Amino acid sequence: WAIHFSSVFEYLFAMGMVWQMAALSGNERWKGLTWGMLPLHASGVAACTYHFFYNSPDLSFLVLLQAALTLAGNTTCAVA
Repeated sequence: WAIHFSSVFEYLFAMGMVWQMAALSGNERWKGLTWGMLPLHASGVAACTYHFFYNSPDLSFLVLLQAALTLAGNTTCAVA
């Protein structure tokens, strides 16, 4: 669980660093990348939630949700 938790936390830290880059550089467009990273973070949270409940069949929809959020996040990061 340490790896799962640290990965999700690390991604939040990276998003914060990108947001700070906008302030430090004076280029507010960096904030768009932070918003683009949000679906990828949500994808990680969905995966951790699914695994936390021992891959319960009742939560199998989280697998599809994770896939959709990963696709959306990859697309938004590419556009940003």
